[in-house]
Amino acid sequence: MSNLKNVKTLTLSGMFIALSVVCGFLNLPITQFIEIRFGSLMLAVSGMLLGPAISAVIGALSDIIAFMVKPTGPFFPGFTISAAVSGIIFGFMLHKKELTIWRIFLAECIHTFVVGFILNSLWLSILYNNAFIAVVSSRAVKELIMLPINTILLTMIIKSTSKAINRKVIAS
Repeated sequence: MSNLKNVKTLTLSGMFIALSVVCGFLNLPITQFIEIRFGSLMLAVSGMLLGPAISAVIGALSDIIAFMVKPTGPFFPGFTISAAVSGIIFGFMLHKKELTIWRIFLAECIHTFVVGFILNSLWLSILYNNAFIAVVSSRAVKELIMLPINTILLTMIIKSTSKAINRKVIAS
């Protein structure tokens, strides 16, 4: 966390918060419990570049700021926890690691299971007073469909980001 005193780290963190908020607004609502969102892609890239602790802060702040900018319902701190956990997962899985498609897929699998299936389903069941199993089963198809899509999108974004870092467009 002492890296947050570094100007480059702070600048990248602010950029990732903004990108995560904007990407989070790009959503496709399907039902009350199912939405296709893309905000976690920026958390994955921030985890890759900045590590789990800073990416957790980015996730939590981006969730809070997104709610303040465009509330889509009542504020529920569980989703802020989910965003922070997303940053932690991607940070541990991708930071300073060889970024193969299998590692990215594994990171997405862990993220989908922990955040998509368990945490977000739990928060939705609490928020809307529905049975946890009913919420999980209604979200399962969406999560399984989005797993390869998010893996492909994240792989493309990571390749582009790696090229920018190698060309010194983004300081690592």
